[in-house]
Amino acid sequence: MKVKEKLAKDHYNLPTGKNGRDDEELILWFLKDRRFEVDEAILKLTKAIKWRKEFGVSDITEQSVRRAAATGKSYVHDSLDVNGRPVLIVVPSKHIPEMYDRLEDERLCVFLLEKALSKLPDGKEEILGIFDLRGFGLKNSDLSFLTFLFDVLYYYYPRRLGQVLFVDAPFVFQPVWQLAKPLVKSYASLVRFCSADDVRKEYFTESTLPASFKH
Repeated sequence: MKVKEKLAKDHYNLPTGKNGRDDEELILWFLKDRRFEVDEAILKLTKAIKWRKEFGVSDITEQSVRRAAATGKSYVHDSLDVNGRPVLIVVPSKHIPEMYDRLEDERLCVFLLEKALSKLPDGKEEILGIFDLRGFGLKNSDLSFLTFLFDVLYYYYPRRLGQVLFVDAPFVFQPVWQLAKPLVKSYASLVRFCSADDVRKEYFTESTLPASFKH
């Protein structure tokens, strides 16, 4: 209530409704992230609401991102993992940075984050991110996009990413990760390097396994 009152008084020009300044679920989420420090939560929340409006998050449709999505470089898996989390899969080997306008890739990224979060079951708060690094080469390296992704998660979708799997990372990925690590902030601690076999055995059942991980 404190946050709602302060936002209504000091930030009355911010939008209301879902994902607006009076969305109690959103307010609670940012309070949790800021350990219930009201002023800190307001600071981060107002920044997020302004960003959503400026970026046009609510205007992004499946149709508007279809070109970038057609590459198959990123998608939300139909099934949840064994921990009941929606799964966002990224396939960097299908990403050629200069192929599309950067804004197209950024809009696809936000669209898929929103889609994954809309699949959260009751009582669940986090999603699983899987970077399938099989076939990754230097031509697929895109530090600026990786920075955008983790900045968006850090500032506007805090604590929504439960774990990140880097699957079968080739040797050439190691120097890229060393450069990226400082840029992804605290999310680096959520990263687990693992094999496709680990994904099969530990994160999915036979019926929920993504097609690209089936033998």
